[in-house]
Amino acid sequence: FQVGTLEQAEALDTAVEAAGLADPTARRMFRVFLANYFAGAVLMPYGRFFAAAEAARYDIAVLRARFGASFEQVCHRLTTLQRPSARGVPFFMIRVDDAGNVSKRPASGRFHLSRFGGTCPLWNLHETFRAPNTVLTQHLEMPDGSRFFSIASTVTGPALPFPRREARFAVALVCETKYASRLAYAADPAGPAVPIGTNCRLCERTDCAQRAEPPAGRPILIDEWVRGT
Repeated sequence: FQVGTLEQAEALDTAVEAAGLADPTARRMFRVFLANYFAGAVLMPYGRFFAAAEAARYDIAVLRARFGASFEQVCHRLTTLQRPSARGVPFFMIRVDDAGNVSKRPASGRFHLSRFGGTCPLWNLHETFRAPNTVLTQHLEMPDGSRFFSIASTVTGPALPFPRREARFAVALVCETKYASRLAYAADPAGPAVPIGTNCRLCERTDCAQRAEPPAGRPILIDEWVRGT
């Protein structure tokens, strides 16, 4: 990051200008983002990283060891492998805290996710906090029938002096099910899928025991003599 900031200042400035951002804070944030992207490209060069990812079938532990990177850094880099001549699996990445707040969502692939309002509690992304440092996988099915495959694990920030607690996040990589056969994690690429929604307000599923809010598109049917899911 520091090498990029110092030695590639002109290239960073050119890219920031081309973005046409009017807000000074947004311009500085974008410059930091680009310098971080530069750092990822230096530590995990595209050609070598793409070849290693394909050979290891996108095994994140193998890629971490080979390139000396963290789980989150590898996941970030995997979302950028979309050169026409060397195209990797198109992933969507998300990072949430244990309250469900979304803090990162880079993507080269599609996934149904609301910009606001949290994620579906049936997605085992949230289960990772109960099993730290364990990779959890899950087949997902959205209300429109589209299917996805998810890989999730926890990450932590640097240690802090007592009594402060280090930051804790869950990170997930998601791709469409049709790409799951390319992944080491998908023993059964077309396995049974868990029905989830975008979030409670946008989900039309009527049989969910985890529903926290009424769906935005239909009225609530109240019957004081019946208790359903």
